[in-house]
Amino acid sequence: MYIQDQLREIRTQMAAAATRSGRAPESVQLLAVSKTFPVDDIMHAYHDGQRCFGENRLQEAMAKMPGMPADCVWHLIGPLQRNKVRKALEQGFALIEAVDSLKLAQAISRIAGELGTTARILLEVNVDGESTKHGFTPEELIQSWPELTALPHLDIRGLMCIPAFTDEPEDARPAFRTLRLLAEQLRATGPLPLPELSMGMSHDYPIAIEEGATIVRVGSAIFGKRG
Repeated sequence: MYIQDQLREIRTQMAAAATRSGRAPESVQLLAVSKTFPVDDIMHAYHDGQRCFGENRLQEAMAKMPGMPADCVWHLIGPLQRNKVRKALEQGFALIEAVDSLKLAQAISRIAGELGTTARILLEVNVDGESTKHGFTPEELIQSWPELTALPHLDIRGLMCIPAFTDEPEDARPAFRTLRLLAEQLRATGPLPLPELSMGMSHDYPIAIEEGATIVRVGSAIFGKRG
């Protein structure tokens, strides 16, 4: 019952955070990050109504997806190498969340065109300027925006970020706010509505929701500690 109990508590906390920010609870999607956990654990979440799952590694996702019911929705949330773009698109992810460079976006658009599809993506932003993190800096994203929006086989749904870890969840608020304000700035320039903001994880998702998250990526708070 551990996973089901955790899911219910998280949903309660999500609804409370959405209400505090003047939003409907259903406006925020819970993405259960199932990386490193077996299909048996994921099925426990499924039986409690969870349908959206996130995997960091393409190979791990490809091994798990056939063992789960067909109505599951999968996001690829980890870094994607350009030489694995074709496999990722063929796998049918609902969203590729961590598109971290113009070159990767160009590769995804080109291969999506070859496959006769449109790739739904989020652009990853390095909001803290950490040298060890992937993603566009805000300045790079603004500069690349005209080229990104001109790519013909992409559906850029919004932005995502992974802020620097802090012991105090409240300390992540400025990073989440930076992502929200950047999305607002890009919307104002057109031509995309950018409805999605993927931000917030197990320890800080309520803060992220208060700052505008539409997707929160929660793993250990659902499934327990990773080995």
